[in-house]
Amino acid sequence: PIASLLQAAALMFVAYTGYGRIATLGEEVKEPRRTIPRAIALTMLVTCLLYISIAVVTVVVGQEVINKLSTADVSLAAPLEVIARVGGLGVPVIPKLIAIGAVTAMLGVLLNLILGLSRVLLAMGRRRDVPKIVARLNSEQTTPYIAVIVVGVAIAFLVLIGDVKTTWSFSAFNVLIYYAITNFAALKLSAEERLYPKWLGWVGLAACLFLAFWVEQQIWLVGLGLILVGLIWHSLIHRLIN
Repeated sequence: PIASLLQAAALMFVAYTGYGRIATLGEEVKEPRRTIPRAIALTMLVTCLLYISIAVVTVVVGQEVINKLSTADVSLAAPLEVIARVGGLGVPVIPKLIAIGAVTAMLGVLLNLILGLSRVLLAMGRRRDVPKIVARLNSEQTTPYIAVIVVGVAIAFLVLIGDVKTTWSFSAFNVLIYYAITNFAALKLSAEERLYPKWLGWVGLAACLFLAFWVEQQIWLVGLGLILVGLIWHSLIHRLIN
């Protein structure tokens, strides 16, 4: 039971990651030192309330729905859609509304990813960690359009080559490593720049690294391999530049 709980925690971490997306837009936010922490706290609060509400609805509608969820084909139906179909009070339109809402939410996630990851590529391009062309901006100097295209193509590629389970697990591992690195970077901040106690960074670093290896073994082996390739690339490209 404990192992299953830890694996579920590792996989569910991805569901909360959108809260930090605004941090990648620091250049485009007014008063980022004050605005970004407030936005993150508010986003986490709303997300937790939403997930708790879904859990409550699942329990309230009864054992029949829970049984349906355990046997549902996740490639054909989302949990909320199953709940709506079984507990929709006999109103046929409710499952359709849930499906429309789910598609709308996923489009929001897609735009969120493209917006945030393109800014990460922009920063990497400026540092020469990736080819500098990805840091090129449009004529208004507001959008890294090459980075947006690269991210869009990468997302489409992952959607086409993998099933939902594999893609989700791979995302979970990489996101946990990403936040482990973020916590490690936070430990290096000076006392003047620090907003929160240093021990929080250590707790976050340890927790992220611990959970990262509760996904399937083949997933984290591939992930570690890609990280190694990235480190080799980083070393070679900076040697060539210097």
